[in-house]
Amino acid sequence: MKYKPVKDRCCLNKKCLDQRKFGEGNIIRHSMYKTRLGRRRRYLCKTCKKTFCSTKGTPYYRLQKSRLDFDEVVQMTVEGVRISSISRIKCFSWNTIASWQYLACQAAGEFNNQNLKDLELIELQADEICTFTGTKKKLIWIFVAIEVWSRIWISKVVGSRNYRNIKTLLNQVIDSCRIVNPFIFTTDGFEPYSWATRNLMSSICLYAQVIKKRRKNRVINVERRLIIGTKSKMEQLLFESEDFSTINTSFIERLNLTIRQGCAYLGRRTAYHSRSKDLLADKLSLQMCYYNFVRPHSALKFGGEIRTPAMQAGLVKKQLSFREIFTSMEILFWWVFIFLRTRVRVEKFAWFST
Repeated sequence: MKYKPVKDRCCLNKKCLDQRKFGEGNIIRHSMYKTRLGRRRRYLCKTCKKTFCSTKGTPYYRLQKSRLDFDEVVQMTVEGVRISSISRIKCFSWNTIASWQYLACQAAGEFNNQNLKDLELIELQADEICTFTGTKKKLIWIFVAIEVWSRIWISKVVGSRNYRNIKTLLNQVIDSCRIVNPFIFTTDGFEPYSWATRNLMSSICLYAQVIKKRRKNRVINVERRLIIGTKSKMEQLLFESEDFSTINTSFIERLNLTIRQGCAYLGRRTAYHSRSKDLLADKLSLQMCYYNFVRPHSALKFGGEIRTPAMQAGLVKKQLSFREIFTSMEILFWWVFIFLRTRVRVEKFAWFST
């Protein structure tokens, strides 16, 4: 029986001439094999004559549990459940949960890099979240940026609160977006934002700051400053805006709350804080992928349809699932290199993680 070539698979054999090439017609269905969890498909590369299973090149490769269990663990992770709680709920080893989370975080980060591109930038807001790693004396900041019209989380940077990281954040925004018309950019009163905006985006945006004065943990005054642009042009863009009529940072502050609720490391009063900057950045990559591509946004409801930010931005046509993300073509050829480093990375951080 002759099988038709499979377009969404590629050969991962390093010695194959068609390694990591999609749509070459060299991959065909070969056979089925049995596992404890059911039947699986094997594929054949006609170029090198090697066979491989359907989970090769994905985070599901060589799992001792079902793919459904893996997806459930990832779902609980992005909903703010810590590793020890997941271990008790699923009755799995702590190290198993930690390794699965690492695999999911790496795959989600690569999916973000490949798909968060060519976004139309209309209204931009940026802010930072304060947390700590290791001990409370080691403060660390999470810089995030959101495109207001589509509610898509564009970029993130984890590090110190300085000029360099803010410049990195804005460079990521510029690389990921296409700018058709001048847009509104709003932040808080942190001075490096003004410096970075003047150097990187002074000709393509109208920049304003929202400065809040507090007394006894309550906002008593809100001051709005126009740093770049004219008042008449700002009033025109605010009049044309579909989301707000005054300068504000409410959308990025709401995203900050969503991030805190979804990442167990960022709880206000918790013993489960991050011991490493890299671990925190990995968890945020997974949270970012979930927020943009999987989770429907309540503000993006049109009739009976509730869209995800990626749907609103035109990156995808439907709400994705973790299964579709982890088996997508964007990470298939890349995953073989990550898989070899997984055990070393997990063992490195396991001894000082909660």
